[in-house]
Amino acid sequence: MDQIIFANKEYFYLLAVIPLMAIWYWRKHNKVRAEIQVATLRSFETSAPSLKVYSRHILFILRLLVLTALITCMARPQSSTSWQNVTTEGIDIVMALDISGSMLAEDLKPNRLEASKEVALDFIENRANDRVGLVVFSGESFTQCPLTTDHAVLKNLFSDIKSGMIEDGTAIGMGLANAVNRLKDSKAISKVVILLTDGVNNSGLVAPLTAAEIAESFGIRAYTIGVGSEGMAPYPFKTPFGIKYQNVEVRIDEDMLKEIASMTGGKYFRATNNKKLEDIYEEIDQLEKSKIEVTEFRKKTERFLPFAIIGGILLLLEILLRNSVFKSIP
Repeated sequence: MDQIIFANKEYFYLLAVIPLMAIWYWRKHNKVRAEIQVATLRSFETSAPSLKVYSRHILFILRLLVLTALITCMARPQSSTSWQNVTTEGIDIVMALDISGSMLAEDLKPNRLEASKEVALDFIENRANDRVGLVVFSGESFTQCPLTTDHAVLKNLFSDIKSGMIEDGTAIGMGLANAVNRLKDSKAISKVVILLTDGVNNSGLVAPLTAAEIAESFGIRAYTIGVGSEGMAPYPFKTPFGIKYQNVEVRIDEDMLKEIASMTGGKYFRATNNKKLEDIYEEIDQLEKSKIEVTEFRKKTERFLPFAIIGGILLLLEILLRNSVFKSIP
């Protein structure tokens, strides 16, 4: 939609002359009185001024309108049309999440799995221009959500994730291979896997480093996250007497996760608590920023002509009335 702007706004200060002219005209009109000596004014008391006498002020009003139109022309009204070209080079991201039984350990609050889901959802919230997918793995792997820009659907599917959905175990290679399979045909400028696990690969048909080689061949970068505190972690066990906690050893194959990240051009992180996990996702968010270029175009067109035409018509109308209807009135 066009917007009207004025290139020389300072000329509008000249409009201050108009009220001054109105005051001058009013004072001049009141001073003009015909002097005539008569014996009595009784004959004039019942005579009222004609409509023609009142209408003579139209000439002055027309002159003020002509002056207003002239000043508006001097201020150079212009129409400004603007539009934007937005170029978005999106990033395709697949999150590979470990949902094995050990993710129920409570060294992160409320546990590793729920903490990972919560931070991942915040990460997705900040990736409005990117397609994001979700792969889960335990003893095997499956796609919970393919790449999508419908983040509302993705978030709903996140809420359905729980430990025990699939056979227990830690098939890191399968989780990574499944994520790579979702990204291999992507045309995005950047293809990323964020793989989070708390254990050691102990099942699955694909070795983790083999999956990393496949990722590298497709130009897919992998960020790996080892989640879990150092040493021991409290793990809940069901007993006939309710939930009991027992400290279990935290075993994460960090060397393997570092190698996966190194092979694919990514980075390895260790999250020992909720805050560190949040910081890790914030760092990945900064490392993988979508490129958005906004180019704004603006076109200006002079729009003084309508005001000039209006001013000209009003000027001609004043001249015509002054030399016709109001010619006999001084």
